[in-house]
Amino acid sequence: MRFCYFWKPPVFCRLSFPSIGGVDSTERRRRGGKQEKTQTMKEMLTDINGVPICRNFVENLPFNPHLIVLLKEKRKAGILGEVIFWKKIRAGTFHHIDFDRQRIIGNYIVDFYVKALGLIIEIDGSSHDEQQVYDGIRQEYLESLGLLVFRISDFDIRNNMYVVMKDLEYFIIQYFGTTPSSKIP
Repeated sequence: MRFCYFWKPPVFCRLSFPSIGGVDSTERRRRGGKQEKTQTMKEMLTDINGVPICRNFVENLPFNPHLIVLLKEKRKAGILGEVIFWKKIRAGTFHHIDFDRQRIIGNYIVDFYVKALGLIIEIDGSSHDEQQVYDGIRQEYLESLGLLVFRISDFDIRNNMYVVMKDLEYFIIQYFGTTPSSKIP
């Protein structure tokens, strides 16, 4: 019996981050008369259109075990927009990125979650039109945990899936890409 193992050493991305106070990412520190860039090393997750995407894993997210029953009901309900989107991104088919469906974070159940990026994808259906205040509070809480939220309308998923996937690619490149052009707001 033969076993074949494919192992690649991790690739790391050099990221420069701006410091607090609006100083740009080329801020330099003086150490012993030399100047150094402040940089952080992060592991590369994948690449999208040639742009390396680095991991942004958020640890120790709160979990409410009382929502497990509701979570199971939501999964069984099978909202059409969520099912269509799930078929497009499940099993690493979207740039080898692993998505979780219906994930509990704190006192909320998010539609989709990318653990390696700290990214939440929310599908806004017609019910979201009436609950904009609730969605705002919810999004503010999730962002306070260090997560990013990408919102998609249910209508766009049903009618413009290609555009939705391109928008998601652009969002990931913009916030998790490592090239200088990906940091342009």
